[in-house]
Amino acid sequence: MTEFEEYTFPNGIRVLHKQVENTKIAHCGFILNIGSRDEKPHQVGIAHFWEHMAFKGTKKRKAYHILNRLDSVGGEVNAYTTKEKICFYASLLDEHFEKSVDLLSDITFNSIFPAKEIEKERSVILEEMSMYKDDPSDAIQDEFDEVVFGDHPLGYNILGTKDSVKKFTKTDFDNFIRENLDTEQVILSSVSKLPFKKVIKIVGKYLGDIPRLKANKNREVFKGHPVQHIIKTKQISQSHCAIGTTSFPQDHPNRIPFFMLVNLLGGPGMNSRLNLAIREKYGFVYGIDAGVTSFQDTGLFAIHFATEAETLKRCRSLVNKELKRLREKPLGSLQLHAAKQQIMGQLAMSEESNLGFMLMMGKSMLDLKRIDSLNSIFDQIKAVDANKIMDLSNEIFTEEQLSSLTFMPDPEFLAQKEED
Repeated sequence: MTEFEEYTFPNGIRVLHKQVENTKIAHCGFILNIGSRDEKPHQVGIAHFWEHMAFKGTKKRKAYHILNRLDSVGGEVNAYTTKEKICFYASLLDEHFEKSVDLLSDITFNSIFPAKEIEKERSVILEEMSMYKDDPSDAIQDEFDEVVFGDHPLGYNILGTKDSVKKFTKTDFDNFIRENLDTEQVILSSVSKLPFKKVIKIVGKYLGDIPRLKANKNREVFKGHPVQHIIKTKQISQSHCAIGTTSFPQDHPNRIPFFMLVNLLGGPGMNSRLNLAIREKYGFVYGIDAGVTSFQDTGLFAIHFATEAETLKRCRSLVNKELKRLREKPLGSLQLHAAKQQIMGQLAMSEESNLGFMLMMGKSMLDLKRIDSLNSIFDQIKAVDANKIMDLSNEIFTEEQLSSLTFMPDPEFLAQKEED
């Protein structure tokens, strides 16, 4: 990995910059160590709502001026909310870099939450909820979090509930920000051809005078939740299934080896074990994937697929068969070598995205207090042996500790659909 440079302002905000010579595009973003898991029960959904409201007015800009500021020079501005992060970011020609820093710092620290805009955006978010619920492949992923994590904040739906979203006021946003925004937990990450000194000079105009903000929050540690097998009937044409359990936190020594194992099982490659065993051999699914997400104190491993109701039981059996193979049969030397080469190639290609790298830098520094080089990650992957893969499979993939959530088609809905 190309070296990055770092600077910390007196208020605690850190700037990370990677200079890339052969690009005309600048990517920058504020990554905040705040997410939906920081919400209290009466605040469920407010982190995501704040992400929306940041674009709806600041002390010096109205919504139109925020949206037009970078669009007018061909740039893009966006945001996202996860369980542990909120991010506001932009991409544009590097000659307009200062405009992006000006705008992003404004919406991050100076939002005023106008009452009229809250009402409008409330409707937008309620529509967003309906959109996700109408798509069972999205809905099952959100609902599976609650199956695994229960009533712990990691089980909260990032969008919140209809009841919670309908109640939020300006005071609620102000309180949530005051309780959670800590300038020592804010990073401005940047990738462009601009030299570091110039970046700091520009950024200093907008961040240097921000006061030191401190939050005394303590995230509730996840201590476990009973295994559950839940079946829900819905007006859908296919069965949808999620299977999984908790896994390793962000800085656990097993995180990288387990990531490699999950990639072998159900990663994006068409040669993943689940894809070959269920799609390619039998044609039971259009797609099947396995993924892992790491949090501060735990992680989530999950398999997702959709199939016809009559083939659901067979698919579940085939999934269990692949998990059992990994638990009981060690990888051969050629299989292990191929799995390592595949994931190293995928990681190397992902680093080619300057936007993705910019976002990764900020998140990694907040989570791990470091940015691991690609070579150091490769070293960890190369050190994995077949026994490690079997040990991890036996630790995580045992059927007794896997929860499941299944959406089954409503028979009356299917009958009506056939009649129509």
